Amino acid sequence: MTTRRALWGLIAVSTLLHLLWAASMGPGNDEAYHYLFTVHRDWSYFDHPPMLALVEAFGILASGGTVSALTLRLGFVVMFAGSTWLMARLTERFYGPKAGVLAAFALNVTAYHGLAASTFALPDGPLLFFWLLTLERVSAALDAPEKLGPWIGVGLAWGGALLSKYHAVFLPAGVLLYIVLDPSARSVLRRPGPYVAALLGLLLFTPVIWWNATHDWASFAFQGGRAIGALRFQPASLGLYLLGQLAYLCPWVWLGLVTILVRRGLRLFEDAHDRFLICQSVVPLALFTAVACIRTVLPHWTLVGFLALFPMLGRRWAERLEANPIRGRRRIMLMACVPMLVGVLAIVEARTGFLLNGRPGGIGLLKAARDPTVDMTGWVEVADELKRRGLLDRPNLFLFTSTWYHSGQLAFATRKSSTPVLCYSPNDRRSFAFWGRPEDRVGNDAILVSVNSRMNEPNGFRHWFASIEPMGEFKVTRGGATIRTIHLYHCTHQLKPFTPEGERPAASERTVADHPPIDTPPYRR
Repeated sequence: MTTRRALWGLIAVSTLLHLLWAASMGPGNDEAYHYLFTVHRDWSYFDHPPMLALVEAFGILASGGTVSALTLRLGFVVMFAGSTWLMARLTERFYGPKAGVLAAFALNVTAYHGLAASTFALPDGPLLFFWLLTLERVSAALDAPEKLGPWIGVGLAWGGALLSKYHAVFLPAGVLLYIVLDPSARSVLRRPGPYVAALLGLLLFTPVIWWNATHDWASFAFQGGRAIGALRFQPASLGLYLLGQLAYLCPWVWLGLVTILVRRGLRLFEDAHDRFLICQSVVPLALFTAVACIRTVLPHWTLVGFLALFPMLGRRWAERLEANPIRGRRRIMLMACVPMLVGVLAIVEARTGFLLNGRPGGIGLLKAARDPTVDMTGWVEVADELKRRGLLDRPNLFLFTSTWYHSGQLAFATRKSSTPVLCYSPNDRRSFAFWGRPEDRVGNDAILVSVNSRMNEPNGFRHWFASIEPMGEFKVTRGGATIRTIHLYHCTHQLKPFTPEGERPAASERTVADHPPIDTPPYRR
């Protein structure tokens, strides 16, 4: 089999598997919340730039307007197919076609890139695509620095990365580091190409800048604040940071990448291609490692720092395969089996819950709070119960929870109704804080949907409503095991716009004349 056929075979099999996974599981917490980006269209959002919403909208549009977990994820599956091709193309430019196929394969057998970012509606999928496209275009531009066309491609690709996730700021830093360290590349700075690329990328990023400028720089402050902590070494945080990388990339890939980074880094000036790739890695890895020493860093934040090392890993695997073909093919088959088995296990668990405690005939290894697939199931049942009780599509009534991810799941599950879903969190409402005007809800009734026995939760909202009365509870089960307990509360007549940082209504304002409590069906079960 030729390397080209092997690459297209890899892309075809990978895409089919990702479509299967995408169609077999409901949306996770982040995905259900991200769906609301397509409902509340804007130039940017509190959490992320707008590329996430654009890719979601592509999948929905390509499916004729149908909204489901699969259509929400469709664009991300397509982008990962492109990312696989780009990884092979970038690697082939430096180390040949066989290394290119193996580098693309290595990307596919990682846990995060090969399962999560390639399937789910997360900003890391578009970032992966545009990050690799930027590196590929920069390598082409450096081969012909006098031509302006490749640099325009660099600017467009970097702009796409900036519109995907703020991590893209590391890309020009890595390119500049390479230019400084490579004497033959320094002349590039005397040509217009790099500056045209930088200006074009920033021009594409201006909608995000404008949104932040008109929203008190909320997104920049939120994301920047996550990297700030007390200047005190925390070994536990650093240990979790490294273990997270190990799990997200899979041990056999992570160890290979780290070994390459150390060995080739010590011989930085021996090979220009190695030098270019290492320079793209050391800036984000060094920064996130420093931050991990003083505060918790989520494992996937750092993974872009490893992307430029995959081509060298592909070269290393190609050399091993050539030296010992039989053993090399066995290793490849074993590595391919792991993500497929994990994917199948995730589907079965999401549908049956056979690993849960309390499930008749189950294995009982996991509590519901520890099962990562619990978030993807049971919310349709919540929406059905609300509909059965007549709590959807009622005028002047809205639903709310106290956490942004529960509000996101509730909004996705009730998307076919006209009932608004809000988030009344005292400290973290994410984009819910910018969707709609708080004063529009004054005078409305609401249903507080409380998840998992938060018995004291209604007390935090008594300042904002004339009265709050319990309406009962119900359990959501999977395979006979309870995965979620829902408590419902009827909140009568909102008194003031909900602003957690603002002044609470006075006690005298919580008496509303001529507003009798609703005690008739369907509110009473």
